[in-house]
Amino acid sequence: MTDSSVTSAAPSPSTLRKAIAASAIGNATEWYDYGVYAATTTYLTQAFFPGHLGTIGTMLGFAVSFLLRPLGGFVWGPIGDRLGRKHVLALTILLISLATALIGVLPTHATIGVWAPILLIVLRVVQGFSTGGEYGGAATFMAEYAPAEKRGKYGSFLEFGTMAGFASGTALVLVMNLGLSEAQMMDWGWRIPFLIALPLGLAGLYLRSQLDDPPLFTDVEQKVADPGGVTGQLRQTLVHYWKPILIMFGMVVALNVANYTLLAYQPEYLKSTIGLSENQASVVVLIGQVAMMLMIPFFGAWSDRTGRKPMWRLSLIGLFVFALPMYWLMGQNLAGAIVGFVVLGLLYIPQLATISATFPAMFPTHVRYAGFAISYNLSTAAFGGTAPLVNDAVVEHTGWSLFPAVYMMGACVIGGIALNFLRETAGVSIAGTTTPGARPDEEDVDTVSPVEA
Repeated sequence: MTDSSVTSAAPSPSTLRKAIAASAIGNATEWYDYGVYAATTTYLTQAFFPGHLGTIGTMLGFAVSFLLRPLGGFVWGPIGDRLGRKHVLALTILLISLATALIGVLPTHATIGVWAPILLIVLRVVQGFSTGGEYGGAATFMAEYAPAEKRGKYGSFLEFGTMAGFASGTALVLVMNLGLSEAQMMDWGWRIPFLIALPLGLAGLYLRSQLDDPPLFTDVEQKVADPGGVTGQLRQTLVHYWKPILIMFGMVVALNVANYTLLAYQPEYLKSTIGLSENQASVVVLIGQVAMMLMIPFFGAWSDRTGRKPMWRLSLIGLFVFALPMYWLMGQNLAGAIVGFVVLGLLYIPQLATISATFPAMFPTHVRYAGFAISYNLSTAAFGGTAPLVNDAVVEHTGWSLFPAVYMMGACVIGGIALNFLRETAGVSIAGTTTPGARPDEEDVDTVSPVEA
């Protein structure tokens, strides 16, 4: 395998700060949408699914956006590897924020009948397709700007943006619930949080327009031959890098079943199992989100010293052991719900905090965006975005309130198996066209033809 050495100077502190902000705000915008959608489930159900589907219809609206994420990954990823990270990320954040804002102006089922839920689903599809290129690109952008020895620390701020966006969406809906009457929320109040996504997206678009592509990408871009355009780029990624794609797929099963169960499904779970009100359920989740958010930079920096694999192993084992007792505790009362959610949230953080340091380092530079986006979004579509729907359906039809814990435990087993095949890359450079952390005899294939000897 021919490596392409990178000679570009390290980015200045100000450039690095801008790269962190530009990456994190896109992720925050994406997750702001999920936070608002989860926190307004009751209002969305009455506005768009007033018939027999009920909450299942709303959860379907949540899950359907994930069906288009893999397609987004297949499209945006190879484009990002061939044409650059910056332009793709500018377009994805604009589409995400616009689709989210348009939900806030949709007419309801009472006004236009079945077209209301259809339009909601269409906007969720647009959001999902755009997200298919957003997250992998933002993580890649961040990782390629960060110094190798601090990739965990700086990369964790992308996930800080995740929790900040989700918590902001939850908090805003909670404040509006407290300040407006139920009738006002149902009539027009639920729309406002969705509309706020547009200025968030425009702010992210501005930040991203101020930066160039990472030097790691531009150096390699000039030194490798064109594999045959975007389709050739996709073919190269799938044929030659299927092993890391499969490893990441298994790890993301664990990551996102826990993520979407705890962050997206939990409010509905608490309302249906122990009878919490909309506001009480939001408070429980918000407390957990803030606690998680504050710990993310700590665990990210810690992974630079201890490695990514020990952090993941700690999280997977912890969630497997504590999922059942914590879900039992959450089924007792409000205090138990807070304690149980915070414990599981903190056990989940070692995975979340190290995504941006772990996953981009599984691929060489010339296929990093596509490899990340394809694997992450396929797994998320199959197991992550469907988690609220699966959990809600099983709990509602069987009455087995501990099912989410068992589902999470099964996902942790899959993640643990995949983790055994992961190369440790803490402190390892991700520059060039060789797989980071691989010895010459371990390198999968010679997939890059240098332009010059």
